[in-house]
Amino acid sequence: MGIDFRLLNADEIDCRVAQCKDNGLALLLYKDARVDMNILDETVGCMNWMKAYSRDNANCTVSIWDAEKKQWISKEDTGTESNTEAEKGLASDSFKRACFNWGIGRELYTAPFIWIKAADCNIQNRKCYDRFSVVAIGYDEKRRINELTIRNDNTRKICFEMHPKGKPQPKQEKPATPPPLPDVMPSKVPSASTADMRGRIATILHELTGGKVEDMRTGVHHWTNGVCTQIAEIPGDMLPEVLDKAESLYRKRKGADFGG
Repeated sequence: MGIDFRLLNADEIDCRVAQCKDNGLALLLYKDARVDMNILDETVGCMNWMKAYSRDNANCTVSIWDAEKKQWISKEDTGTESNTEAEKGLASDSFKRACFNWGIGRELYTAPFIWIKAADCNIQNRKCYDRFSVVAIGYDEKRRINELTIRNDNTRKICFEMHPKGKPQPKQEKPATPPPLPDVMPSKVPSASTADMRGRIATILHELTGGKVEDMRTGVHHWTNGVCTQIAEIPGDMLPEVLDKAESLYRKRKGADFGG
């Protein structure tokens, strides 16, 4: 009877750049040696497994105690040196490979080809130093990866998604239809936003009244035919007309365009 090691969680999987080109890069999924240790501890117990190295750490043997047979069952594999700490990396890699033999993280071998477009990462001279992380992962009944979401941690944006075949995809909400433009002459429809128009009206009134609040309210009340007494209360469809009146009055009193 085999040991039923659980599948890896998203936060237990790391991403590594395997290939980088001008138009994008390829990612590989891998597990850290600490993940193997944690899963061994929680599955068989920290007192029921051990590891041993040989050939100067090139080989690692992971043994698990079989309580029924009253003996240690071992599986061994060979690792490769890392680019940074050769000896430490060799020991870690051989241990992880031995754990693969036990079935821990073997589902990573079913990962799809992960290609990140250049628009979703920062590539310079065919090198990319962005960090990527797995934010979601799913498996089918045969322990194969069938759902995967990867994020660029530097941009905080999702850069790769794979969903199970036949699974309904979340509906993309269509952008709301913008409200119709106010029914005024085209010459009176400014390109500025509503907030910009309110701000311009307020500034003109402040200039014309010397900042007297009561005079400003009287002006707004007059220009909107008594609809409101404060600039913030002016209906959006009336803003172009009110702004036009304010600018016209400013030209008459100051003999120049406002801001001109």
